Amino acid sequence: MTNDERSPNAQMTQTHGERLHDDSSFVIRSSFDIRHSSSPAGLIANAAKLASLIQEIESAERVAVDTEADSLHSYREKLCLVQISVPVGVTDLGNSDAVRDYIVDPLCPVDLAPLRRVLETREIVLHSADYDLRMLRLGLNFVARRIFDTVIAARLLGFREFSLAALLKRYFGLELPKGSQKANWAQRPLPVRMAEYAINDVHYLLPLAEKLETELDRYGRRDWLRQSCERAIEQAAITRVRDQDELWRIRGAGSLHGRAAAVLRSLWQWREGEAEMADRPPFHILQNEDLVNAAISFVSGSVPHYKHFSPRRRQAFCEAAQTALQLPESEWPVSLRRFGTRPTSETVRRTEELRRRRDKSAQELGLEPSFIAPRSTLEAIAAERARAAALLVPWQRELLGIQQS
Repeated sequence: MTNDERSPNAQMTQTHGERLHDDSSFVIRSSFDIRHSSSPAGLIANAAKLASLIQEIESAERVAVDTEADSLHSYREKLCLVQISVPVGVTDLGNSDAVRDYIVDPLCPVDLAPLRRVLETREIVLHSADYDLRMLRLGLNFVARRIFDTVIAARLLGFREFSLAALLKRYFGLELPKGSQKANWAQRPLPVRMAEYAINDVHYLLPLAEKLETELDRYGRRDWLRQSCERAIEQAAITRVRDQDELWRIRGAGSLHGRAAAVLRSLWQWREGEAEMADRPPFHILQNEDLVNAAISFVSGSVPHYKHFSPRRRQAFCEAAQTALQLPESEWPVSLRRFGTRPTSETVRRTEELRRRRDKSAQELGLEPSFIAPRSTLEAIAAERARAAALLVPWQRELLGIQQS
């Protein structure tokens, strides 16, 4: 199948791709105000308010959702807020009064199963969906059926800047205020400024999706979005499992061998125990760099000192190191050696052919080559063609000239 036979999208010229980026006809003036009137006075933390919200969601085909968690403040990350934006009637979403925003408190003693069930029946608009989908699964046992990821949509339109701030600036001329990335979203009562920041992340998603959707339709790429969003749902549902015996190999661990590696492993395990007991992130106990340096110090015969350690914590810290120092060599960690397999000349040839097809399509359509397929994916498919279906969605395979199996 030739490039011209693949699809109408593949026949777009480079000029067309450039016009896609420069077209300003979709940049509209907006009446949105960062400190908009739809900011909630408080959190939804009781059954009556939740029932009212569910009624509003039931009247909408799609709603926007964002989440906040407390990974910087607790040992086990938990869902702290669910921000939801619901369209009001059928008015133009270019009007800030056309959406109403809510913040649900997952930490309150209210059964949120009804919220999960109603959200599962709606299309959910998210910005960079993976994290939010994983947090919603963790906190609500929610698995989406249909999503609209504004990042995927923006990248399908060839945008190189696709942060929420960049997209709001592009479409609505808004400057999204920056919030603190270190905020503790588990604190109650939630400060008004934090509630406003949380709402800003969701308030504009429905009108943004509407604008992106219109542009995707203009270039015939709506189905590409559907395919990519379905894959995003699949990926977010996969539980990421790491080898528990290798978790201690933090940055810098590769430079340690033998007894030093054994000490680092023991100190890492000590830190995990301390962090869990204090319900704080491990880096609050001791930074990774300090952990590596401490292992080196103990092996050299010196004892590192940290002023923020209590006497109990300091004693446990030293005992963990001494236990490791006394281990026999047979119990030291084995150094990891990564043995790569040199690709065959045929695999190299196929990789280069796929790269040429990818780059040609990217230039024609105004897309980032890596968004069609990163280099590592091309190499994997060149080595084993059957992996294409698992690594790429249909529109990506089509642009690479990989026939459907």
